Amino acid sequence: MPLFMDRHDLPSVTAEDVAHAHARDLAVQGKHGVNFRTYWFDARTCCAFCLVEAPDAETAVKVHAEAHGLAPGEIIEVDAAMVEAFMGRINDPAGAAQGDAPIRESAHRVIMFTDIVNSTDMTARLGDVRAMDMVRAHDSLVRRALAAHGGREVKHLGDGMMAAFADAGAAIACAIAIQRAIAGFNEASSDPLYLRIGLHCGEPVHDNNDLFGAVVQLAARICDDAAIEAIVISEDLRALVERDFPVTALGRRMLKGFKQPMALFSVAWRA
Repeated sequence: MPLFMDRHDLPSVTAEDVAHAHARDLAVQGKHGVNFRTYWFDARTCCAFCLVEAPDAETAVKVHAEAHGLAPGEIIEVDAAMVEAFMGRINDPAGAAQGDAPIRESAHRVIMFTDIVNSTDMTARLGDVRAMDMVRAHDSLVRRALAAHGGREVKHLGDGMMAAFADAGAAIACAIAIQRAIAGFNEASSDPLYLRIGLHCGEPVHDNNDLFGAVVQLAARICDDAAIEAIVISEDLRALVERDFPVTALGRRMLKGFKQPMALFSVAWRA
């Protein structure tokens, strides 16, 4: 399928505005048979560039019109190798801004899990193709948030993702950005996508660029226990971030695989 790049002149917009528009594009692209690969935003000149696979330029512009009404000033067919040479990546980033350097054993990290709620029911309801579009939208929005907040994608879980952060505040900010991006996606999509996110911190064991141990297991269980659209964190992590982020105590909860109840806290993310 041909690859197109378009240019939008967007005076007075912010990077968050552009990210929100990209989420809307992802929400409706499946209906038109296009694939928005990534975008770039130059805050200095207020110009955004979108890279999209589409049957033709007119279809790509039509998706923009339906998603948010921001028509490009120009659109041209491009060669993937040429774009990569001049602009860098041609997909939403698969890892953190600092790359995929291994996390050193015994280093303190925040572990985050995302989980698409009722993914099996979603596939049964929407069909394989549309359900895969929804997973791709999740992947794109999560990976962009990871790149913006210094997170590293550890592995994809099929209906969610595991990531690691060196900074506790950045981890919480990333989780908030993800839930807000998903909310923006849902505003434009006829098929809503809902996530739960769980986070815990400690010193995981590193092996072959993967992370293991009780820290990882507890983060996963916290995610499993979280309510729809919630960001839930452990008491250890709450102690590091409560001055900067509003949290609400959820009480002590029994989590699978752990003998003692764990104090959990939810993080407010709606603006």
